[in-house]
Amino acid sequence: MLQDAALTRPQLKTPRAAAIAGIAFSVLLIAMLAMFRSAVPADPLESGAWLATDSNRAAIALNLIPFAGVAFLWFIGVLRDRLAHREDRFFATVFLGSGLLFLAMLFVSATIIGGLILVSNSLPASDFFNSPTFRLGRATAFIIMNIYAVKMAAVFMFSTSVVVIKTAIAPRWIAVAGMTLAVFLLVGSYLVSWSVIVLPLWVLLISGYILVDNMGIRERLL
Repeated sequence: MLQDAALTRPQLKTPRAAAIAGIAFSVLLIAMLAMFRSAVPADPLESGAWLATDSNRAAIALNLIPFAGVAFLWFIGVLRDRLAHREDRFFATVFLGSGLLFLAMLFVSATIIGGLILVSNSLPASDFFNSPTFRLGRATAFIIMNIYAVKMAAVFMFSTSVVVIKTAIAPRWIAVAGMTLAVFLLVGSYLVSWSVIVLPLWVLLISGYILVDNMGIRERLL
């Protein structure tokens, strides 16, 4: 019995680490999106008046992204470790590639907005708001985040749902929900502004379940 418990406990470390990393990523990204959305209008063709009134709040939100990115990378890493020898090349490419592309696009979009905030502080507000530089940067950041990054988030959710099914680290209904939401993001994300929030909400759901379930298993073993 003790030998079985000793063999089982190391295996439990990976799902618990994934859960903690997933929760950290979800909370940070949801907080960032909420703060950013409250400061910046969803319309990419807006006038930019928020740069004069809410730029500090937007800057704080952008500073949360690196921490969310670290947690997201950790989440990917521990899930891949969970797959171990069952991971094939095709699945590894889709799972890892979509996650890294989503993170890269998130960083690029945040960098563009951060650059706009920085430049706006050195120029007269009226001149910068009406400049082609602001309009191009604002529209580019919107397209990267709300079109391309959202599509990569959908692919990541779909591939992560496959992880759930293969490893049974969460109920099948969570995987089915992830696949359904992924299809929505792929074909209908343009209907809902800031639909990318679906990703952290789903990761929070699966991470919360894994953490609670794992803690219960450890209590039975002890």
